[in-house]
Amino acid sequence: MRFVFVVTNLAGGGAEKAIVKLAEGLADKRHDVELTLLEDRVAHARPQGVKVSALTTSASKGWLGKRLLAHRLARHLSAPYDLLVSTLPFADEVTTLANLPRHWCRIANTLSSEIAKLAADQPARARRRLKRYRHLYRKRPLIAVSNGVAHDLRHEIGADGPIEIIPNPFDLDALRQTAGIATPGLPARPYVIHVGRFARQKRHDLLLDAWTRVRTDLLLVLLTAPDAKLQAMIDSRGLSDRVLVAGFQLNPYPWIAGADLLVLCSDHEGLPNVLIEALACGTPTVSTDCPSGPREILAAFPECLVPCGDVAALAKVISENLAAPIDPSKVDLSTFEMSSVLAAYERLAGQG
Repeated sequence: MRFVFVVTNLAGGGAEKAIVKLAEGLADKRHDVELTLLEDRVAHARPQGVKVSALTTSASKGWLGKRLLAHRLARHLSAPYDLLVSTLPFADEVTTLANLPRHWCRIANTLSSEIAKLAADQPARARRRLKRYRHLYRKRPLIAVSNGVAHDLRHEIGADGPIEIIPNPFDLDALRQTAGIATPGLPARPYVIHVGRFARQKRHDLLLDAWTRVRTDLLLVLLTAPDAKLQAMIDSRGLSDRVLVAGFQLNPYPWIAGADLLVLCSDHEGLPNVLIEALACGTPTVSTDCPSGPREILAAFPECLVPCGDVAALAKVISENLAAPIDPSKVDLSTFEMSSVLAAYERLAGQG
């Protein structure tokens, strides 16, 4: 089979990382796979065995720029293929404008949560974005990375075309092997870990407020790039001796595997990869019950979920899980296995 994936670039981000994994996995199964970039910006390692093409050096995101890119894309993808998948709104829009057959848009976030956040500060812009998303996705075939994303698309965005639920792919065995690599710099004392960029969505403020209420000698490790605003938040709460900003780690898995607990406290996600990765590493997890994904992943342990934005509840569940952690081996991760996800894409491509 021939698969084509379209992304804006490979400059970073979870959606792009997932597409690279998908492309490599399908290529390993001897499928013909092409990754088409709308602009030639690459931070991720180029996937092995996959043809990577770029349409421009820098994509113009205006009205005319999108249509010029769509024209180039249509000409570039003139050869037959079995499945075309785009991801993230700009790539989705350009690919839709190209009017190419067998095109599915892959949605990796709860779009209504993104719009709600925007509406708090810029209501007019939020209304325009909702209108754009409804126009773009209402009639299109969609791939949702979780049941929560699918529900959001159907009931909040108003999508009434076909929706397939296919999660992000994980090579769990390889992940566990990577977690066992000796890594310098790991804390000498026991620690709790949070993994995520310093952004409003990730709610470092909520985590730090909760940490002031947790009575423990454990260290709180933040795997995120140092930031003056983040450090000021830590200092203002008197947590300088209890929190370590460890920076971005190219291989975060030994850090995750070495933690007593991983905490996710986001206001919204699509499918939080880090929860799956932590459980695969044998690390207990707690999370906000945000849209979407945590409730699906932690279905066996609903007591590990807390309402979004609730400092007291988050502090309580952290304390409880440090005292009596869950058994990660009792969480069924088979849905997220690479083989299951690749089979789902193969079925989609074979529908004709």
